[in-house]
Amino acid sequence: MTGKGETVQRSGGRWRSVFVLVCFAAAVTAIEIRVLKLQLIDREFLTAQGDDRHVRTVQMSAHRGSIVDRHGEPLAVSTPVDSIWVNPGELGPELDRLGELAAVLDLDPDQLARRIASNMDREFVYLRRHIAPARAAATLSLGLPGVRSQREFRRYYPAGEVTGHVLGFTNVDDQGQEGLELAFDHWLSPEIGSKRVIQDRLGRVIGDVEQIRPARDGNALRTSIDLRLQYLAYRELKRAVAENGAASGSVVILDPSSGEVLAIVNQPSYNPNDRSQLDVARYRNRAATDILEPGSSFKPFILAAALESGRYSPDSPVDTSPGILTVNGRVLTEDNSNLGEIDVTTVLARSSNVGAAHIALTLDPLSLWQVLSGFGIGRLTDSNFPGESAGVLNDPQHWREVGQATLSYGYGLSVTPLQLARAYSAIAAGGVLRSVSFVALDERPQGERIISESTADNLMNMLQAVVLPGGTARRAAVANYTIAGKTGTARKSGVGGYLEDRYTAVFGGVAPAGDPRLVVVVVIDDPQSGAYYGGEVAAPVFARIAEGALRQLAIAPDALAEPPVSVIASARVDP
Repeated sequence: MTGKGETVQRSGGRWRSVFVLVCFAAAVTAIEIRVLKLQLIDREFLTAQGDDRHVRTVQMSAHRGSIVDRHGEPLAVSTPVDSIWVNPGELGPELDRLGELAAVLDLDPDQLARRIASNMDREFVYLRRHIAPARAAATLSLGLPGVRSQREFRRYYPAGEVTGHVLGFTNVDDQGQEGLELAFDHWLSPEIGSKRVIQDRLGRVIGDVEQIRPARDGNALRTSIDLRLQYLAYRELKRAVAENGAASGSVVILDPSSGEVLAIVNQPSYNPNDRSQLDVARYRNRAATDILEPGSSFKPFILAAALESGRYSPDSPVDTSPGILTVNGRVLTEDNSNLGEIDVTTVLARSSNVGAAHIALTLDPLSLWQVLSGFGIGRLTDSNFPGESAGVLNDPQHWREVGQATLSYGYGLSVTPLQLARAYSAIAAGGVLRSVSFVALDERPQGERIISESTADNLMNMLQAVVLPGGTARRAAVANYTIAGKTGTARKSGVGGYLEDRYTAVFGGVAPAGDPRLVVVVVIDDPQSGAYYGGEVAAPVFARIAEGALRQLAIAPDALAEPPVSVIASARVDP
C-alpha cells in the first residue's frame, strides 16, 4: 500500500510540473506573440498614438529687429514675454480650479469659465497675452492640465512719446502698424521657426526631437534720427504749443547735404508703450500727413523762379505803391502798409505780398509751375513714410491771374512741413533737390539740380536779410551764427472760406547760412494766446532749436558777436 501511494504521489508531481511548464511556455509564447504584434503589426499605429500624446510641433520664437538712431542709441527693442494658452479639452477634469487660474492671470473667473466652456471643441485658446515670465511660471506651477506657455516678444520704445510719431507701433502680434515700424515691417520682421519636442503629461518639454525650420531674428534698422536733436525739438515744440495755446505743431530737421531726417516731432503726441493712447488723432505723423497753406514762407520759391527767368536779380526794383494791388477785382493788401519802391531782397525781407504778387504775375505760368514742381511741391518726398501726403499744386492750365498772384505768398496750394523742409534744403544745398531719407546713409546721394548754383547762393543771401534788423524774423537770430530763413503767416481755411482770427505760424530756416548743416521748419497751428505771426510765434522756436542743435553737433560759429548790419534797402514811400 505504501509503495502504491508513493508512486501516485510522484506521478501527480510530474503532471503538476508539466502543467506549470506548459503554462509558462504558453505565457512566454503569448508574450512573444504580443511583442511581435506590437513591434510588427501595430507599430505604426502605436507610434502615432504615442506621438499624438507626447510629441508636439512647437514654434521657435525669434525677436523683431531693433531700431536705433544714427549713433546706435536704441529707439525700439523687443523684450521677451510669455503668453498663456490652454487646450480646453484637457483642462475639463480640473474646471473646479478655474478660480486659481483666474487669480494668477488677473482674469474674471466667470468670464474665464465661459471662455473655456464655449471653446471645448478647440485645442488652442489664448488666455493672456504678453505677461511677465515670472507670472507665466506661477501659472504653470499650478499644474493644471492643458495650460501651457508660449514665448513671444513685445515692442518697447525707450524714448516713449518723443519718438512716437516717427517710429509708429506694432500690434499684439508684433507686426508694424504705423510709422517706420510699418514702412520697414518686411525688414524688421523675424522668421518664426519650428521643432518637434517630447512633452510630459503636463505639457512641459522634456526633450527635443528635431528641428523643422530654424528661427531667424529680424534685421536691425539704423535710422537717420539723431536722438539728441529729437529730444531737443520735442521739448521746444511742446513748450511753444503750450505757451501759445496752439491746437498743434510740428518740427522737422533735415540735413540738407543728404536729405536725412535728423528729427521730426509733433504735438499733441502719444506714448506707443501705452496702447490706450493709440488713437488716430494722436498717432498720425502730422509733419508728413497733414497739409497746410504755407503763407509767406513760400515766397523764396517764387523768387527762385524769378531769378531763374533772368528777368530779376536780388537788387531789381519792384514798385509796391500804393501798398495795394487789384487783380481780377480782388484787392491784395500789404500787412506793412505802403513800402513804395523796394528791391527784390527787401520784398523777401519785409515779406511784401504786393511785391511778390507783382513779380509772380510777370512770370510765365508754366515756367513758374516747373520751378515749383522741381522743388517737390505737389509731389511726395520719396521718403516712403506711410500715409505721407503729396500736397496740392494745381496744373498751371487751371490757374487764374488772381490765383497766380495769391500763390506768390503761399495761398492756393498746400504742402506738408516735411515737403517744405525738403524745398528749403534744396536752396541750402546749392540748388540740388534730394529725396528725404529716414534711414542713415553712408554716402551722400547725388540728387537732382533744380535751380542754378548762383540762384541758390542769391536766395541764401536774401534769406539772411530776413533775419537781420529790419526783417520779419529778427527773433530767429542765433548769436555768433549766420541764419537764413523766412517767416510765414497763413489764415486757416474752413467751410465757406477763411476763418477769422485763426492762423498758422510758420518758419523755415537754415543754420549756419555760411555752411548749411541744418534745415529746420517750425509750424505752430492755431495759436490762441494773442500773437500769431510767424516771426513772433515760430521764429523763436527755430532759434532755440537751432542754437541747441548747433551746440550738440559742435558746429563752430561762423559770425562775429557784433550786431549785424542790415542790407535791406530803404523803402521809398510815395506820399
